[in-house]
Amino acid sequence: MNKTMRIVAHLDMDAFFAAIEERDNPRFKGLPIVVGADPKSGAGRGVVSTANYKAREYGIHSAMPISTAWRLSEEARRKGGPAAVFMGVGMRRYGEVSGRVMAILRIHVPIVEEASVDEAYLDVSFTGSYEKAEALAKKIKQSISDKERLTASVGIGPNKLIAKIASGRHKPDGLTVVRGDEAEAFLAPLPIREIPGIGPKTEELFLKLGVRLVQDLKKYSKDEMREMLGKWGADLYEKVRGRDASPLVEEWEAKSIGEQETFEQDTKDLHFVTERLQALARTVVKRLGAGGFKTFRTVVLTVRFSDFETKTRSRTLETPTDSYETLEFETMKLLLPFFDKRENPRKKLIRLIGVRVEKLSKQ
Repeated sequence: MNKTMRIVAHLDMDAFFAAIEERDNPRFKGLPIVVGADPKSGAGRGVVSTANYKAREYGIHSAMPISTAWRLSEEARRKGGPAAVFMGVGMRRYGEVSGRVMAILRIHVPIVEEASVDEAYLDVSFTGSYEKAEALAKKIKQSISDKERLTASVGIGPNKLIAKIASGRHKPDGLTVVRGDEAEAFLAPLPIREIPGIGPKTEELFLKLGVRLVQDLKKYSKDEMREMLGKWGADLYEKVRGRDASPLVEEWEAKSIGEQETFEQDTKDLHFVTERLQALARTVVKRLGAGGFKTFRTVVLTVRFSDFETKTRSRTLETPTDSYETLEFETMKLLLPFFDKRENPRKKLIRLIGVRVEKLSKQ
């Protein structure tokens, strides 16, 4: 047995927010549940945060406009199915449950990387074999089920990349093991979007080249990949072959802090948008302090138009700051071009704005 063999597990809570709501509201058991913005009988303006698996059968999924989710629910209801239960986001409660789940993981595993509120990477190399790692994963899943009455799906592999993709293979309540010598063959038949980091734009680029599956990417050399995508291309060359050396980072910290707001009505009222921008900036600065951060250096503004076209603009400051006034001033400078032909030549109405700070520091 190779004592240095690396084995990583990725645990992903199943439909986390919706599962908590279903657990805590027994009268909703078995019903489709959608957590997110108020649908307002189809006139709601936000998005879906999470949908449980029953709601997913209706075609409802996270990041979908809440108005679309409402329409799909109504279509299902007219066909005789139960209407979806729409619920607001209870982040404080979800955070408390997440804390308890992460504590369960740390009882069983010495190195845990919290990737987000509902997922974590576990270094299970200490088990010494995939068989023992699988047995440990079953034990952890059972402990979460017993203590929290929630299910999780786990992927086990030779690195973080394989473990993460494997955890999504058999949801909900799944357990998928991919050994090191199986990794490349495991990835080969998957759609390229399964590789973390390949988003819509990169996918579009490859589809034009006739590349649809991970195995199709293998026809390019590392130099060709680097030429197409820069440094990320060289990384992708390794990933499609199942290789990933990224370490587990035990202390998870936010890489950015942001707030956004979808307006009740699309607008071009500069005074109104400015007021909302100032409110978002105030909340971001409060969250910066609450998160234990002292300063930020990069300011990011997101603007979504009425046709859902979304633009992001950012500026990195010369020196770090914690100033609300600076954040307000810089985001206003980024916002103003959206009210004239520089960023909005067709005079489109604005649907959403977001304010985010990055390059955070605790020093």
